[in-house]
Amino acid sequence: MIAPLLVMMGGFFGAICRYAVSRWAARGSPCFPIGTLIVNLLGSFWLGWLAGSGAVDAAKLLAGTGFMGAFTTFSTLKWESVQMMQQRQWAKVIVYLAATYLCGVWLAWLGYRVGR
Repeated sequence: MIAPLLVMMGGFFGAICRYAVSRWAARGSPCFPIGTLIVNLLGSFWLGWLAGSGAVDAAKLLAGTGFMGAFTTFSTLKWESVQMMQQRQWAKVIVYLAATYLCGVWLAWLGYRVGR
């Protein structure tokens, strides 16, 4: 019974933080989805760090599944990519997807190494 509560609590705070970061970032870059990029890259690093840290299962549920699950967003990434494609903003799409995937994997690896 405790596991779903940990995920719920982490998700609550993760969603609020994602909203705050996205709103803050949108002020400086209304033409590029920098907020989604920031949360996904931060989440990649933090999740890698958590995996490498040897954290107990409760911490993984609260911070990893709950917080990071709500903080990062795969669906928004895809939707924003589709919107840029529909507007034929090919350079932005390439930069956005390359930064998300290449930097995200690298940051997850780096976070894991730092966590160890």
